[in-house]
Amino acid sequence: MNIQMQTVCEEPLSLRRFTVAEYHRMIAAGILQEGEPYELLEGWIVRKMTRNPPHDLALVLLGDEIRRLLPAGWFPRNQSAATTEESEPEPDLAVVRGQPRDFARRHPGPTEVGLIVEVADSSLQHDRGFKGRAYARAAFPIYWIVNIPDSQIEVYTDPTGPDPEPAYRQRRDYTATEAVPLILDGVEIGQIPVRDLLP
Repeated sequence: MNIQMQTVCEEPLSLRRFTVAEYHRMIAAGILQEGEPYELLEGWIVRKMTRNPPHDLALVLLGDEIRRLLPAGWFPRNQSAATTEESEPEPDLAVVRGQPRDFARRHPGPTEVGLIVEVADSSLQHDRGFKGRAYARAAFPIYWIVNIPDSQIEVYTDPTGPDPEPAYRQRRDYTATEAVPLILDGVEIGQIPVRDLLP
């Protein structure tokens, strides 16, 4: 007996990227509610990772240590948006040039951000990959990952900016026995013991 197998061919899904302006219109129209766990990354509306107690503790420790070292003219923003050409990420922390009221009607852009930080526990691969690529494409100058599982701070520098394969060209890991330098505009402001940033 000759049996012919039929294969079912499905059309590939059509996916659509959104601009930052369209993303803002969706928020204004109530399609995306303020406080919902989403952010815009390279045109995709992406669900943000959930947070656990070690993540939140690391974020508090990070904010305290960085705030203590910041010179006048810089301030930290916690879990607040930054705007780029293709994205509106909400990093765990950003060190921003200016005063908080400078951003009453808009979010800071890459040229106003000296440091961007993600605290990673279960989100480590996402933060290294998708988020790291989005930050490098927008040319945020320095990107830290507070890597909870490996008890280290990963420091990424020298972003390619817009590129077919955006990335940070340099990576240096600082272990729990080291201190990580806080650098703004190419100047070392101080150092923070890595163990002081880990839960």
